[in-house]
Amino acid sequence: MKTIKGPAVFLAQFADDKAPFNNLKNISQYMADLGYKGIQIPSWDSRMIDLQKAAESKTYADEIKGVVADAGMEITELSTHLQGQLVAVHPAYNELFDGFAPANLKGDLKGKSEWATQQLKYAAKASSNLGLNACASFSGALMWHTVYPWPQRPAGLVDTGFGELAKRWLPILNEFDQYGVDVCYELHPGEDLHDGITFEMFLEKVGGHKRANILYDPSHFVLQCLDYLQFIDFYHDRIKMFHVKDAEFNPTGKQGVYGGFQGWVERAGRFRSLGDGQVDFAGIFSKLSQYNYSGWAVLEWECAIKHPEQGAAEGAPFIDSHIIRVTEKAFDDFASTGADEAFNRKILGI
Repeated sequence: MKTIKGPAVFLAQFADDKAPFNNLKNISQYMADLGYKGIQIPSWDSRMIDLQKAAESKTYADEIKGVVADAGMEITELSTHLQGQLVAVHPAYNELFDGFAPANLKGDLKGKSEWATQQLKYAAKASSNLGLNACASFSGALMWHTVYPWPQRPAGLVDTGFGELAKRWLPILNEFDQYGVDVCYELHPGEDLHDGITFEMFLEKVGGHKRANILYDPSHFVLQCLDYLQFIDFYHDRIKMFHVKDAEFNPTGKQGVYGGFQGWVERAGRFRSLGDGQVDFAGIFSKLSQYNYSGWAVLEWECAIKHPEQGAAEGAPFIDSHIIRVTEKAFDDFASTGADEAFNRKILGI
């Protein structure tokens, strides 16, 4: 067994134009002072990193590592959630995702996908230059508008959809393989990869590609009423990243999983700061330790009620208290009589 690394924090929800959240140096020191040991960097945020430059210049990548190291921290992974989203977008969502790409690509569905693909290839090389072995992402979605279909889905639509998704991702996965880096898909409502079954269907289409892996975030499974502990039993060999994020699901006689078009505060299912929701983190950390998860435990703060600075301050000790220092010996070793093959055969009467 292995001891999980952490605590770490995803910077996306904290980055801001105001100090100390306005650049990598300031935010690294802020998070280090709270007790974090690692940071996950949103690769689209130019206040934190120039992704293309990190891919093309090992010197620049080393400088980025140095900024974080000066605060006593490590970079855990890069995130490409926004770019991954744009790899596959149904035309109905075209304008909604314009803000994820450069302004000159506004309304250009194909152009945004091509830009995103190149961005992910930069992320593969940049991750390698930074000495990282995993990168977070979303899969994008061509079929989400059919997730609860009426009228029914035409025969073969899902197979065609996953075939196209695989076609777009295979060159990216191959690029990551060239640099020895895993793509970890956050299984998330709104993405075609949003649970175990959809991940399996995608994995089949990409030939079981070894770089297609999972960013495990139990909050999204709470909101789907999915057994997030058994999920680890099924997919632990593909779980290469971990977002520590809490959530709660409190259905009423008026609304359930779909939330009745309500804002986050009024929804039956909502994300919460660590410890304020319903996620069994003791069970999760136990299972991940049992299955030799060797990556980081990374806070992703999202809460409609609590201020992010309070969430960040509470997050580091919460994660630290859940990390299990795995044992190298059995608890009942004190009662061992010692043995060899002859002794074992004598005990068995053979």
